[in-house]
Amino acid sequence: MNNVRNVRNIGINRNASRLFLIIVVVVLVIGVVSSAIVFVPPDQAGVVVSYLAEGGYRKQPIYSGLHFVVPILEHVEKYSISRQTYTMSASTGEGQREGDDSILARTKDGQQVYIDASVIYAIAPPKVVELHINWQDRYAEGLVRPLARGIIRDAASQYGVEEIVSSERSKLESSITDQLSTKMAENDLTLVDFILRNIHFSDEYAAAIEQKQIAEQQALQAQFVVETKKQEAEQARQVAQGQADSTVINAKGDAEARVVQAEAEAKANQLIADSIRGNPELISYLYIQKLSPGVQTIFVPSGNQFILPLPDTTTQPTPTTPTVTP
Repeated sequence: MNNVRNVRNIGINRNASRLFLIIVVVVLVIGVVSSAIVFVPPDQAGVVVSYLAEGGYRKQPIYSGLHFVVPILEHVEKYSISRQTYTMSASTGEGQREGDDSILARTKDGQQVYIDASVIYAIAPPKVVELHINWQDRYAEGLVRPLARGIIRDAASQYGVEEIVSSERSKLESSITDQLSTKMAENDLTLVDFILRNIHFSDEYAAAIEQKQIAEQQALQAQFVVETKKQEAEQARQVAQGQADSTVINAKGDAEARVVQAEAEAKANQLIADSIRGNPELISYLYIQKLSPGVQTIFVPSGNQFILPLPDTTTQPTPTTPTVTP
C-alpha cells in the first residue's frame, strides 16, 4: 500500500512540475512576443536601438503603428513629433523655469533690455535618429534654450533701444526668426514660430521713458493748440476776405445799376427833348401839370403877357325857369 501511495505522489509531483514548466514557458513566450511588438502613437516617432545593427541603431526611424523588433537585442526610444513650446519670461509660471527667465540683452546704444520670448518648434521626423544620437531627450534645455537666448542677444545689439520698442521691433523679430530657423534646421529641429512677447527695462530707464513720453505728449498738445489757432486765424481771414469780396461785388453792382439808371434817364431826357422840339405847347402842358391842383389864380408882373391862355374860372349862374302853378 505504501509503495502504491509513493508511486501516486511521484506521479502527482511530476505532473505539477510539468504544469509549472509549461506555465513558465508560456509566460516567457508571451513576454518575448510582447517585447517584440512595439506600438508607436500617431504623434511620436521611434528610434530602434539595436545590438544587431551597425552603429547600434537602425538607420531609419519608425512611425505610427505596430512594429516588430528583436526581443532583448532591440528596443525603441520614442520622441514626440508634435509642436512644442519653450517660453522664457520674467513672469513666474509662464516659462519652463521658475522665476525670472527673461533674456538680458544690451542694445546698440548701451541700454539694458529684458526680452520675453517663446519658441514654437517640432522635431523633424526624418531627423529623429540624428537628434537621438546628438541630444537624446536633452534637446529642449541643451539646444533650444541656449540657441534662442544667444540669437536674441546678438540681434538686439544691432538696434538702439528706441528702435527696439517702436519702429524696428518687427524687423528685430524677423531677424531672430530667420537666424533661429536656420540654426534649428542644422540641429534636426523645425522652427514653427518665434514670438517676441515683451520688452521691458530697468526701473530707472522706464521712468526716463515715461517722462519723455509725457514731454512728447505735451509738445504734441501745444502743437495742436498752435494748429488750432492757425486754423481759426485762417478761417477769420477767409471770412474777412469773403466780406471784402462781397462789398466789392455790391459796390460794382451799385455802380453798374447807377450807370444803367443814368443811361435810362439820358434816353428819357432825349426822348423828352425830341418831343418838345416837335411840339412847343408841351412845355405849357407840363408846367400846368406840375402846378398844385388847388391853384385857381396865377399872378404875373404887369406889362407881361400870359404864358398860356388861362382857363375860364368864372361861374355862370344857371337860369331857372319859373314854376307856374295852375
